[in-house]
Amino acid sequence: MKKDIGFVSLDSSLAKWLYEKLRSSAPEAVGTEELLEGVEDLMSGKVTALMLELGTEGAILPSKDTIICDELAIYPRLRKVTRSEKEVLLTPKEFDILYFLARNRGEVFTKEQIYRAVWSEDYLLDDSNIMAFIRKLRKKIEPDPDAPKYILTIWGIGYKFNDQL
Repeated sequence: MKKDIGFVSLDSSLAKWLYEKLRSSAPEAVGTEELLEGVEDLMSGKVTALMLELGTEGAILPSKDTIICDELAIYPRLRKVTRSEKEVLLTPKEFDILYFLARNRGEVFTKEQIYRAVWSEDYLLDDSNIMAFIRKLRKKIEPDPDAPKYILTIWGIGYKFNDQL
C-alpha cells in the first residue's frame, strides 16, 4: 500500500552533510534552490519540518532492484524498461529474458539455459525460438540492433548481457 506522507527525522550531522552535498554537487534542476533554502531553514531553526513532493507527474524513480546500464533502465517491480528515459514496450517473455540476462550481467548462457530460466511451463525448446526473441528484443532496446551493445552473442555458446557498460 502506498503511503501518502512519510516522515524522516534528520540529526544535525545528516542535515549538514545534505546541505554541503546540495551546495557542492546538486544538479541544475527545478527545486534545487528551494531544497537548499529549506535545509538551511531547518538547520537554523526557522522551521521544524520540510515537506517534499516529487514534481514530475508519473516519474519512475529507481529502487534498489532497478538495473541501470548506460541509457537502459530495467524496473522489475513495474516490469518496465526505458531507454534514454523513453519507455520501451516489451512482451512479457521479452521482459523476462532481458531481466534474466541483465541481473546476471556478464554471465554467458546457452539458449537452453535461457529457455529453462524464463519458461516455467513446457514449451517447444527450439534454438530458433530463443534467437527470434533475442532478435525482437534487440530491435526494441538496442540503439543499433545490427551492432548490439547490451545483449551480446557469444558465438557457439549463447548470449550474455554486456558487463562493460
